Amino acid sequence: MSGSNPAELERLQQAIGHQFRAPDLLREALTHRSAAHQRATGRGKRATRGAGSNERLEFIGDRVLGLLMAEWLLERYPAEQEGALGSRHAQLVSRTTLAEVALALDIPAALDVAAHEERIGIRNTANVLADAVEALLGALYLDDGLAPARVLVRRFWTDAIVAQGRPPKDPKTALQEWALARGLALPAYEMLSADGPSHAPRFVVQAHVAGFSGQGEAGNKRAAESAAAADLLTRFGASS
Repeated sequence: MSGSNPAELERLQQAIGHQFRAPDLLREALTHRSAAHQRATGRGKRATRGAGSNERLEFIGDRVLGLLMAEWLLERYPAEQEGALGSRHAQLVSRTTLAEVALALDIPAALDVAAHEERIGIRNTANVLADAVEALLGALYLDDGLAPARVLVRRFWTDAIVAQGRPPKDPKTALQEWALARGLALPAYEMLSADGPSHAPRFVVQAHVAGFSGQGEAGNKRAAESAAAADLLTRFGASS
């Protein structure tokens, strides 16, 4: 596999404190499906959607992040119960938080994307950045187990976990309360797409309030709605 800048790959390994035993895992984690498709078709091959991209690593990285964050929250908040821990967890693994981590790691500079996607700025979109961070965690896990992935999470999520203070409200509840407090109609949710294989579905949902919209993407409808509500709250300058 080729396409990622070797200097950027080395910089990223130094930033996360891990030298990959299998460097191809890191390159795969940073390969957007547009770049994988472009290379396959350029060689005269029929491209299977997502093949050669970071989507498989994203699938396992999502689970790695969920486990490591749950582990950390249990340690940090020994007196809190499932509801409070769940709301903290949802915010910390949200696309918004993942995109912030991606920017802290300067993931955009290391991403491998196709030229036509480059022109429309795909490497800086929140969903693409969030996917790359999950894929990076998946790559770390496959390369050397949970230990390096745990180091990454506890280093780059510290600000987010400290900033929470009290457990955040579920974004859908927070958005509903925000709308009601201003005499607005209740939020409406629109399913934009539902695709992907049965073992890794991907739902994209928009939340609408007062002519404004926010978008969320997740592995189930409820989580996608929460992500969309969180995105819209961010646009309003509110928080859950």
